[in-house]
Parts: sequence; structure tokens; C-alpha cells
Amino acid sequence: MTADKPLRADARRNRDVLIAKAREVFDAGDFFDLRFDDFASLAGVGTGTLYRHFPTREALAEAVYHGEVAALCDRARQLQATLPAAEALATFLRGMVDHIAAHEGLARTLATLMADRSGALAEGSRALEQAVTDLVAAAVRDGAVRDDVDAGAVMMALHGIGAAHDRPGWRAEADDVITLVLDGLRRPL
Repeated sequence: MTADKPLRADARRNRDVLIAKAREVFDAGDFFDLRFDDFASLAGVGTGTLYRHFPTREALAEAVYHGEVAALCDRARQLQATLPAAEALATFLRGMVDHIAAHEGLARTLATLMADRSGALAEGSRALEQAVTDLVAAAVRDGAVRDDVDAGAVMMALHGIGAAHDRPGWRAEADDVITLVLDGLRRPL
């Protein structure tokens, strides 16, 4: 399959259903319990269709990851277009905690699978960091956020939240970290 040639509608549907089923399996934490061919039967497509779109398990995982990143970046743009800048930033960061909580299995699976494919993860990380950069920059322009802290610090806090997911009381602590980040970003009066 070439990236330049658009998919037929049926091929697009098959690809989308494969990604959706893979996301469900990831979220359930069952990714490693299945043979790769099992994804085809779960999606209701043939194994040839699976391999035509995703020749390896890693290629399927990468497609799921890129879809998740695209959805998060779209959400950031939507919030920036519809809310005051500081509110858009806060809503996005709290939504990231929700996303991490809802997709624990996906995060673990991707971390395991993609450990040797750091380029694929780096591309998504850059896109997500750009979305956070845009939200922070808008809040700085509005005068709601300090101008001496960049989005990299915010991303480090999000990475830390994700890495600590196994802690007892994680959710409350994650919300507290976001509150600390937002309080720390707030421009002094």
C-alpha cells in the first residue's frame, strides 16, 4: 500500500475497523495474548486485508498511536478555538489525565512494542508537544500564563503522570499535579 494513493471506501473502512479493534484490545491489556492474525477475525476481515494494511504487529500499534495523537491534537485545536486560552489549556491538561486513565492498556502496550521504534513515538510526541506549545502560547498572549516557562516543562509533567500510573491513588495525585502545573503557570498578580 502506498501512502500517496487514497484508499477505496471499503479499504478505508477495513483499515479503520482494524485500528478500532486493535485499540479495544490494547485498552483491555490483551494485545500480547492474541496472535497477530486474530486481529483480522476480531475486525471481521480476512488475514490478507490485515497484512495488506499492517504487515506487522508494530505497524498496527503505530497506526493506533498516530490516531490517538491526531485525536488529542485535534482536541487541543478545538479547545483553543472555542474557549478562553487559559481555560483551553486547563481543560486540555485535565483531559490528558482522563485519556491516560482511560487508555492504560494502550499506553503500556505501545511502550513495550515501540521501545525499539523511537522514531515513531518521537514524531507523535513532537505533534503533541506542538499542540501544548500552541495552548501555552495562546495563554501567554492573553496574559494568563507566565512567559518564562515553555511547553516542555508541561510535557515533562504529563510524562511523569503517565509513568506513575501504577501508584495507589494515582488519579487524585495526577489531578493534583495538573493543579500544581496550572498554578505554577499562572501569571502572578
